[in-house]
Amino acid sequence: MARRQWSIAGQLFALQAVVVTLLVAAAAAGAVWLARTDAREAAREEVLAVAHTVAGSPDVRTALLSADPAATLQPYAEATRVATGTDFVVVMAPDRTRYSHPSPEQIGRPFIGDIGPALAGRAFTTTNVGTLGESVRAVVPVRADDGRVVGLVSVGITTRAINRRLLDQAPVLAAAAAPALALAGTGSWLLSRRLRRQTHGLGPAEMTRMYEYYDAVLHSVREGLVVLTPDRRVALVNDEGRRLLGLAEEAAVADRPVAGIELPPAVAELLASGRDAHDEPVLAGDRVLVANQRTTRFEGAALGTVLTLRDQTDLRNLASELDSVRALTEALQAQTHESANRLHTVLTMVELGRTEEAVQLATRDLAVAQQLTDRVVGAVTEPALAALLLGKSAQAGERGVDLVIDPDSRLDADHLPPTDLLTVVGNLIDNALEAVAGSDPPRRVRVFVGVGDGEVVVRVGDSGPGLDPERVADAFRRGWSTKSSGRGLGLALVGQVVRRYGGRSEVDPAPDGGTLFTVRLPLPEQRP
Repeated sequence: MARRQWSIAGQLFALQAVVVTLLVAAAAAGAVWLARTDAREAAREEVLAVAHTVAGSPDVRTALLSADPAATLQPYAEATRVATGTDFVVVMAPDRTRYSHPSPEQIGRPFIGDIGPALAGRAFTTTNVGTLGESVRAVVPVRADDGRVVGLVSVGITTRAINRRLLDQAPVLAAAAAPALALAGTGSWLLSRRLRRQTHGLGPAEMTRMYEYYDAVLHSVREGLVVLTPDRRVALVNDEGRRLLGLAEEAAVADRPVAGIELPPAVAELLASGRDAHDEPVLAGDRVLVANQRTTRFEGAALGTVLTLRDQTDLRNLASELDSVRALTEALQAQTHESANRLHTVLTMVELGRTEEAVQLATRDLAVAQQLTDRVVGAVTEPALAALLLGKSAQAGERGVDLVIDPDSRLDADHLPPTDLLTVVGNLIDNALEAVAGSDPPRRVRVFVGVGDGEVVVRVGDSGPGLDPERVADAFRRGWSTKSSGRGLGLALVGQVVRRYGGRSEVDPAPDGGTLFTVRLPLPEQRP
């Protein structure tokens, strides 16, 4: 198995731990350096003050001019050294001869170190290595009453003593650094825990692969995808979603509220509501989309809303045409059944010897059917539309509805594509038949198809209860239907054809008391 890489949270914690440790160590080192500098400066000031005090003592000047300076200066220097806590107090002649020293054997020997400035009458401090090791020392001249330099006083503190003083301060420094390190480490650990929860413990390479994989999948699937955040802002629209919703490729939609994006009304309403939807048909321009929407959750917390869209425009058109063919087939079957019944009646009447009445019955039914066929075929030269009207007439008869085709109807075959004509006429008639289904007799549907003022005019009226005026505006825009479920797409498909041709649709009260739908489609040569 491949070795699992560190997660982002683990890497961040390790990095922060190293950085914090280095910062605390640097701060501690800086504090030590400052303390050491301050300690050396304090030592210089201390030894210089002690040296000035010793050099200014009258007893020291008197002893330097005596016959045996060491006898007087050694006890005095040692007492001063012990009292001041310094490491050595050396009183010497101008020729470097020592008259005092912490080690008595060094008395009479030459002083080691620089004394030039002091011989010139100027006190100074320096760091030198002597018999006691490296030390910070001050050298001050001792002057006689006449101003002559009759001796020198050197007071020093060894570097070891200074370092011991610094070590005595180490617990205080550690007491200050430890809480800072603990606080920073705790903060880093809490931050890494939060980051681990947010990244689900994934490492950088895993997150990169996951992003590349999911981004490629989301943008290559043939299903529109819209992802919203919990506050109804757009997080993602994939390529197919942009195509189905009519959004330009360069249009910036990420992190924008739904209300601020130009979306089809039905889609915008669905997204704004946030409700769950399952295979719900919606309109997007000239397209019929099937929408599925649900709220996504992770460990009980809502992460947002996901809307998927499938284009079913072609499928809906084919289904509409199939419904028309099925209705025509059912009508022909009904006519076959009815014709068989009448034929049996005619044969029975012939057998009973009532031939004259049998001839009259057969002739009357044939004349009515032929009259309807001649009128439709003579007015509408488009064979598919003529067949549709004849089929709808038979279907209406089966439902007890009188379908009346206006005698003034006339339409040639080359005005509009037959599929669009079938969609408009078929769905309007179906809508009218549904509208009158529950009304009292007589139930009637009137149809007009013709050309006028450069337009193809389709007018379908019914004697049903009529359309609520408040719902007229939604009839075509939202796919409203007279079906009781209210989910039909018949009028929506009609509205698509109207918009595609740049036509018009009107809804008015019908003369028979129901609703009159009028659709006007510009002829090809009349379109802008």
